[in-house]
Amino acid sequence: MSMEKFSFLVSEEEAGRPLKKVIRKKFHFSSRLMTKIKYQDLITLNGKTVPGWAEARVGDQVSISLPEEVSGFPPEDIPIRVLYEDEDLLFIDKQAGVTVHPTHGHPDHTIANGLMKYMADTGQSFKIRFVNRLDMDTSGVLVCAKNSHAQAELNKQMAANQTEKHYQAFLSGIIPGTLPEEASWAVTYADSGTFTVKAPIGLPGDGFIGRAVVPIEDGGQESITIGKVLERFPAADACLVELSLLTGRTHQIRVHMSYCGHPLLGDALYGGPTDRIARQALHACSFSCLHPVTGAPLSVSSPLPDDLQRLLEELRH
Repeated sequence: MSMEKFSFLVSEEEAGRPLKKVIRKKFHFSSRLMTKIKYQDLITLNGKTVPGWAEARVGDQVSISLPEEVSGFPPEDIPIRVLYEDEDLLFIDKQAGVTVHPTHGHPDHTIANGLMKYMADTGQSFKIRFVNRLDMDTSGVLVCAKNSHAQAELNKQMAANQTEKHYQAFLSGIIPGTLPEEASWAVTYADSGTFTVKAPIGLPGDGFIGRAVVPIEDGGQESITIGKVLERFPAADACLVELSLLTGRTHQIRVHMSYCGHPLLGDALYGGPTDRIARQALHACSFSCLHPVTGAPLSVSSPLPDDLQRLLEELRH
């Protein structure tokens, strides 16, 4: 894939100023990215390479190429289902049972390995930068930035709560229900189907491999989950909810729902029943943001995968 260019015609206001200052203000490039652009001579003025301190006249055309970077993971035949793709972003419909990125416990057979083969198959080359992370057994929308600028801009949006991440989860029990006494302070019901969970999450420090609700003074981080009941299944003592995150803590949905007495079906780590499904019944159904380059609204969604669709039909009948 050729390096993407950011181009513009110099205005009266921009004329006579060092190009590096104009570029930084115009595109909000990070200092790290600007340094790479400088040392790799990636600025052109009317088609000729120029240094960052060069100045331009009104009407001159300036173009910036982003550095070409690659990842070094071994390619593997891991299915990559594309939901949306352009020169800056790749949205993947992640399958359950596959780790996103190589780790000490899962050094291969990951989405990153599958992406290396996908790039070879499609004639592309970019460094893999995941914007959001999904647990191995969580399915749904996974976002990959193709360059550092796209990643940095989406990270800024997430930090400012300008992105929207929605999940669908199948929970044990019916909401609203009787809350565990210790969780009553953390949950607010707006009506019979809408609720908010506000409880800090951190490492429990007792050898448990997951996360837990931990007081701020003991290292917990503020965590807020907003939920809406989509469907109730009284005969199965379960419900389907849609959840959105105002924060992005590890295992946030799983911890909050378990703390409220409604663990996810299939989530053995957090006390969920496993008789109906063998993995946590959690699906990242949509991700909405502003495009990091064009600024246009972008929303990508994923339907329930086959195993959760079968679970839904089973709970209904």
